Amino acid sequence: MLLAIGFFLCFQVLGVFSIRCLMPRRRVLDRIWLGMCLGILEQMWLPAGFAFLMTFRTAAHLCALVGGLVLAAVCYFVRDRRAVRVWDRDETILARQMCIFVLPLTVLGGYLMYTHTMRVDTYGNWNVGQATYGDLPMHLSFVTCLIGKRFPADYPFYPGHRLSYPFLSDSLSSSWYLLGCSLQASLILPGTFMMLLCYMGVMILAREMTTGKKTVLLAAALFFLNGGLGFLYDFDQAAGYNASGGLTVLDRLRTIMEGYYKTPTNQPEPNNLRWSNVICDLMIPQRTLLGGWAMGIPCFYLLQTMLSPEAADRKEKKRGIILLGVWAGLLPLIHTHTFVALALSSFGFMCHDLIHRGRVQGKSIREILALYGGYAFIAVLFALPQLIGFTFAQTFQKTGGAQGFIRFQFNWVNNPSGNGMRDFYIWFYVKNIGIPFIMLLLAAAEKDPRQRRLFSGMIPIVLAAELIRFQPNEYDNNKLLYLAWMIGCMIVSNWAAHVWRMLKGLRSRPMIAIGAAVLIFLSPVLTVARECVSSYQAFSSEAVEAGEFIRDHTEPDAIWLTGTQHLNPVSSIAGRTIVCGPDLWLYWHGFDTSERRLDLMCFYESPEEYREIPEKYGVSYIYVSSYERSSYEVNEEALKKLYKPIFENDEATIYQVEPESEKELMPDG
Repeated sequence: MLLAIGFFLCFQVLGVFSIRCLMPRRRVLDRIWLGMCLGILEQMWLPAGFAFLMTFRTAAHLCALVGGLVLAAVCYFVRDRRAVRVWDRDETILARQMCIFVLPLTVLGGYLMYTHTMRVDTYGNWNVGQATYGDLPMHLSFVTCLIGKRFPADYPFYPGHRLSYPFLSDSLSSSWYLLGCSLQASLILPGTFMMLLCYMGVMILAREMTTGKKTVLLAAALFFLNGGLGFLYDFDQAAGYNASGGLTVLDRLRTIMEGYYKTPTNQPEPNNLRWSNVICDLMIPQRTLLGGWAMGIPCFYLLQTMLSPEAADRKEKKRGIILLGVWAGLLPLIHTHTFVALALSSFGFMCHDLIHRGRVQGKSIREILALYGGYAFIAVLFALPQLIGFTFAQTFQKTGGAQGFIRFQFNWVNNPSGNGMRDFYIWFYVKNIGIPFIMLLLAAAEKDPRQRRLFSGMIPIVLAAELIRFQPNEYDNNKLLYLAWMIGCMIVSNWAAHVWRMLKGLRSRPMIAIGAAVLIFLSPVLTVARECVSSYQAFSSEAVEAGEFIRDHTEPDAIWLTGTQHLNPVSSIAGRTIVCGPDLWLYWHGFDTSERRLDLMCFYESPEEYREIPEKYGVSYIYVSSYERSSYEVNEEALKKLYKPIFENDEATIYQVEPESEKELMPDG
């Protein structure tokens, strides 16, 4: 673990040093945060970049470290030689606010990362939380399977097809795992750190986009503690007693705290509550989104500080726009939705600045187009190879009859598959986002140039997410909507501060604030509380034993024949490639798995009749566990006749298709 931490710290130092060289006139906390983000960006990209030339092993990471030193040297030689901006009163205020907000939420994030990332109990079982039960095994398979591969790699649970899913957030954890961390720590440590960067980033961005000091805290709270009016459904008619004499409200609370997805922010059925809390249902389980936000928020910051009417001076702006272009161009393989949202927002800001060019420091149309065009050119230069080689191949593919990704669909998940809206349009967002959505609508009526510029960066994202379905899973458009809402939180905070000042002198003002806080934050507080106590077993101790045997005693490049369960120790724990994973993931990635699923069933039930199937897929091992036995009528007698069992416990039996030396394969002792 010390090697992994040392590798991480080296990039952190290099990142902070590079930003110090390029932007010495930025505020101190801005520079530190940007430098930490740049360190993670380099730690994601450099080892992966060298893995396109060599395998993803220690040598690639040594080359990455040398590459980081070279980039830091380049930043030093092109540095801004002006004096460094020092700590001032504004930094003290923001530091105190971060202690109030960022520190507790980082502790919360670290705790949820620990409890939700294969927490080992006293019996040796691996447990997860409600939010990570579905997605975490997929990310584990990426983390474990990328080690030793030369990029571009195949899907570990669908070999023969390039891994087009943005994988750099997972390869970051692969680096930690390769350099000596446990599998759990390799996800928990970088995951918690990226949550810290997101919390800091939104507050620093809010300092640039909002007009007051307290608005910074409010904007961050609205974004991360998002919810809505879902609690009205949970506590509908809750007063009084039920037939058995118990207080109904306690029963409703018990349902929230113990039920599976019964929180006020996430009840697709029957209440059409879809505005999930970003901490519990996005940042903790969706590691790609977490990496995308940690790397995308700095781009929104640079976009605001380098290209807004209050932009930096000419010398800093030149370096900032180049950095923004490179950083934005590296986003697609981290999180494509963040890249798209940034592009849409940039277009909106550019249109606003062109229309109101007289207010943008008196710049001409040509000057504005040159600034945005230079940024766009650099971004496209870096992004295009990723988009062509990975994103477009997945977005427009039609595999075995599966639909391509992009299609027209109005109103996101409120209009499922375009078959008609479930709720009235405005009410859908009022009940999901809550009072802040109403405040956003009211803010749109104000004639405030600063606010209108923020709206111009928000609206293109909303229009795209509301009119275009980018993936088979229509719910995934929320990855665009949340980044639009991040800007919306800045607008709402500014408007709320303005209204608060207008209410000065009103004796009921504190009561209004308390009532608003309850309406805004009750749903997310209940959701976070539920997630803190949620626990589900993912892998039994016997399944872990089987997975670790596979990891330690079989070839890393072997292909395995297993069932299509998403909780699969072969891919998630051992990091081995399996013939076919679950449609829970593959369908939404655009694959039609029907042929492979049929082959699996035929082989497990009639292995002698379908002996050619292992050869068809290049299979070296066959895995039979409680899942395969419950999903197929497995003919284990035939399997024992045809293949050699090399491992067996109460959970699973492993058969070798082409036996090698028994000495190499049998467990110690």
